[in-house]
Amino acid sequence: MIYTVTFNPALDYVIAVDHFKIGLVNRVSEEHIVMGGKGINVAYILNQLGYEAKALGFVAGFTGEELVRGVREEYGITPDFIHVKEGMTRINVKLKSDEETEINGMGPKITEEDVEKLFAQLDQLQEGDVLVLSGSIPGCIRDDIYEVILKRLEDKGILFVVDATGDLLVNVLKYKPFLIKPNNHEIEEIFDVTLKGEEDIVTYAKKLQEMGARNVLVSLAGDGSLLVDENGETHRMGVCKGKVKNSVGAGDSMVAGFVAGYLKHGDFEEALALGTASGGATAFSVSLATRDFIYENLEKLLQQK
Repeated sequence: MIYTVTFNPALDYVIAVDHFKIGLVNRVSEEHIVMGGKGINVAYILNQLGYEAKALGFVAGFTGEELVRGVREEYGITPDFIHVKEGMTRINVKLKSDEETEINGMGPKITEEDVEKLFAQLDQLQEGDVLVLSGSIPGCIRDDIYEVILKRLEDKGILFVVDATGDLLVNVLKYKPFLIKPNNHEIEEIFDVTLKGEEDIVTYAKKLQEMGARNVLVSLAGDGSLLVDENGETHRMGVCKGKVKNSVGAGDSMVAGFVAGYLKHGDFEEALALGTASGGATAFSVSLATRDFIYENLEKLLQQK
């Protein structure tokens, strides 16, 4: 079974306004609501690719109830969120106009008791299960929570996937996560360097391996992706060709595609290709990509090689 954890999910209220003007009444020309959260995005794409994923995390209030409904009924994901007592699940407003503006909600108050309930869920994971930890941590939760989780589960034979930045990522490397997915800019921040080319990227990806990561997947935006695998091999994949409509969720889609590709045959080249195609397909979609569009992009990507 694959599990994803989203500590601070949200209902994303996405609106379009022609030539938004501050201080005036603005009319919305387009609107929709999506279930937001990196772990939820990963679970959705995995579901599209034929792998069941259970979504864990915290929700609260009427917005939390709507998020759970949407995750189950619209995304086809099995939700197992913990309902907390105080506050409500965030509503994030994403305004698309001449410039893009975001207003993010606060999220609920998560107590130590709530976190213990999450630990109890995670303690049920078994050897061979996959656990995806992705995204930032709300201020009401201890900032070493990823480290605590991996330490708690390190001897159970679970495949850990961590998509995080800075210390949140670096501090879990000693627990040998199966996969991490920094981008080139995040690698620069971690090591306080400027990457001047692919050779530098490979060098610092291998440094992350020396720190504990088994496989390092580096997303390179318009330049595709690069993988340094646990066998010491370097794999390079170009970018899918298409018009970018939406960058939200593209990285999460890449993670999901990689995991699905690896679980299918245990082949890193295949995993990288499906991950890159999934990320590209979401970038070329208004929202998260569909299965058919992912495989359409995969076919094009393989033809470009």
